[in-house]
Amino acid sequence: MADDSRASGDAGNATPARRPGGRNARLRERMLAAATELVARDGIERFRYEEVAELAGVNKTTVYRNWPDHAELAVEALSSFDADTIAVKDSGDLRADLAGFLVALADSLSTPRGRALSHVAASASANEEVTAIVETAHERRMATMHRRLEKAFERGELPPVDVHFLTEMLSGPVHLLLRRGRRSFSRADAERIVDIVLAGLHAVHAG
Repeated sequence: MADDSRASGDAGNATPARRPGGRNARLRERMLAAATELVARDGIERFRYEEVAELAGVNKTTVYRNWPDHAELAVEALSSFDADTIAVKDSGDLRADLAGFLVALADSLSTPRGRALSHVAASASANEEVTAIVETAHERRMATMHRRLEKAFERGELPPVDVHFLTEMLSGPVHLLLRRGRRSFSRADAERIVDIVLAGLHAVHAG
C-alpha cells in the first residue's frame, strides 16, 4: 500500500498554506473518489475506512485523520463533485430533445457518483445532510428539463400539465431500469419512454 505523507500535514512539516493543486489536495481527491465508489457499491452504512484506504492507496490513519467521523466522509464524498446539470436541447423537436435528456440522465446515473446518490436515495437510514445532498443533485439534474417543458407548454407543443409530475413520469423509468441492473440504456429506450408518456398525455387531454 502506498505511503500517504499525511494528507493533513504534521505540525513540523506543514506549510502556511497548501496550493489547491498540491499533494494534499490530490490525496484528498483520491480518498473522496474511493469513498464515492464504495458508497455506490455498498451504501452509506457499509463502506469502511480500510476499504477507502486500500482503494485510494493510502494508510487507514490518513483517512481517519482527515475524516474522524464516518458520516462526514460520506457527506463530503457525495458533495465534493458538482452534480452535473444535464442540458436539454431546444431544437424545435420536442421528442428528440426529451429523448436526448433521458440518455444523458442515464449516463449521469451510471457514473460512480450517480450510483452512489441513487444508492443513498434508496436508503431509509440516510441522515438529513445526506438527504439534502441527494435532493439538491436531483433538482439540479431536473432544472433544465423543467425549463424545456415550460417552453413546450408556452408554444403549444404540449397540453398544460404539472411540470414536476411530467418530469417524474419521464425520468422515473430511467431510474427504475438502472436500479434493476440494466447494463445499458439506449436512445431507443429513451424514445419509447417519451412516446408512451406523451401519447398518454395527449390522450388524456383529448378526452
